[in-house]
Amino acid sequence: MVDKNFYNAKTGVTLAQAAEVMSATLQNPDCGAEKIADIATMKSATPSDICFFYDRKEKNAASEIKAKACVTTADLQEFVAAGVAIIVSDNPKLAFIKLNEFMYAEKRPTPQIDAGAKISPSAKIGKNCFIGAFAVIGDNVEIGDSCIIEPNVVIAHDCKIGENTRIGAGASIAYAVIGKNCYIYTGARIGQDGFGFQLINGQHHRIPQLGRVIIGDDVEIGANACIDRGALDDTVIGSGSRLDNLTQIAHNDKLGHGCVIVAQVGIAGSCVLGDYVVCGGQVGIADHLNIGSGVQIAAQSGVMRDIEAGQVMMGSPCVPFKDFMRQVAFLQKNSTKK
Repeated sequence: MVDKNFYNAKTGVTLAQAAEVMSATLQNPDCGAEKIADIATMKSATPSDICFFYDRKEKNAASEIKAKACVTTADLQEFVAAGVAIIVSDNPKLAFIKLNEFMYAEKRPTPQIDAGAKISPSAKIGKNCFIGAFAVIGDNVEIGDSCIIEPNVVIAHDCKIGENTRIGAGASIAYAVIGKNCYIYTGARIGQDGFGFQLINGQHHRIPQLGRVIIGDDVEIGANACIDRGALDDTVIGSGSRLDNLTQIAHNDKLGHGCVIVAQVGIAGSCVLGDYVVCGGQVGIADHLNIGSGVQIAAQSGVMRDIEAGQVMMGSPCVPFKDFMRQVAFLQKNSTKK
């Protein structure tokens, strides 16, 4: 259930309003004035809630829905329990997002600068920003309008943060230029030294890391993620990308638009990922590789060579998905002969 203490919750939403917000059709307009109390799952929904049904595999559960209303597709509505108001949507998943955003707004702090924050006199802070307690803003930092800088954030000298970007508590930003409408979650580390050393006469000598981290617009960087700055070239995260918690992006990596990097993925240095690449959890990518646009890499795969655009890969070392399944089938078949 949604704990409304954590959100600015809208009350008194009617079925007609909900359908309009979702660009969906209420099959029985006569019940349009009825109000919904909450959004719930199919299994937990009560007679005052609205739920969503979009997976045919759940058709048996749909027959037991107890919600006031159910949002579903035209071809799935026949499976919904009798007495439940039907709202038909071409895309129930998108409808779910729209209704969530309409009914529950995340609480935003009142714009202010906490007395405990330490801000350099040369820093430029935009309008309507929130700067939390014990945040540290270095020399010549530029922060756009309507940004939220949560407590204990450290933004080092000369960094630039675009408007309406949120930096989570305890995150640190250095040598970075970050776009607008981004969300850097709690504890993320952006712009630290890349892992570059040269072995000379039996000693590891640190290679100076002189590049930056460039993050586009509308990017989310998960909690405790690490993005190293470049050695000479910049490390780049393309607009619209989503990086999960505990991801590692090494120096000089370049991610295209809309990439999705799931938890515990590690990408070694100087890799280039095209647009909309998806890496499942715990994928490892060796250094200096090119991954084409639209590539999907299954969880726990090890990438050791370039991948052409559009491929679906799996395994360690990873191979095309169909080849991996053939390998598995072969091993299973031969193991039964022993």
